[in-house]
Amino acid sequence: MSNQKERTTGDLIKEAEQKQCPVRKAGEYIDAFLKELMCGKCFPCALGTFESASILRDIIVGRGTQADLHALTEIAEILTVASRCKKGKDTGQFILDLLRTGAFSEHIGGRCSEHECSLLSEYRIVPERCVMCGECQVVCKVHAVVGEKKIPYLGGHVPFEIVSKRCIRCGECVRVCPNDAIIVVDKKDIIEVGVS
Repeated sequence: MSNQKERTTGDLIKEAEQKQCPVRKAGEYIDAFLKELMCGKCFPCALGTFESASILRDIIVGRGTQADLHALTEIAEILTVASRCKKGKDTGQFILDLLRTGAFSEHIGGRCSEHECSLLSEYRIVPERCVMCGECQVVCKVHAVVGEKKIPYLGGHVPFEIVSKRCIRCGECVRVCPNDAIIVVDKKDIIEVGVS
């Protein structure tokens, strides 16, 4: 028997609230919910949350559809009514509250307004604003910023850029940049403009 204490809905919500994006909050919550032991006394929790997790994964990466959004809403509504326990009902209500934010429709349209979903946005360095101080590179924990700090008596510096596949969208580089040289762009805009 496990000594691990079962987490309450409040515990799961508190963990999910660490994300800024409502869609990511819902995804984190449902993933954590599924890791918990379920009583198995009703189908809405077991089947509804499992299906919700699959739908949320698609929405987070920009593959969601309006049908997915409708299904997720329906599942959440059923959870609030048909779940036999408070935890299941609270789960449905938490998802419904997040659905009202409009972020899910944005994701289906290919945008994340919080710029937290890696497949929908990316961080870029604007070369004209960058003074090559290297502060962004110093704070990057995942070594996503590449380039060379400018040394006055040397030439031929490799300009800084952010490797999108490494970037975890923590925003630390944006906070330390003295010239606002780091911007977040929607990948949909990059595709539409034809910039790579």
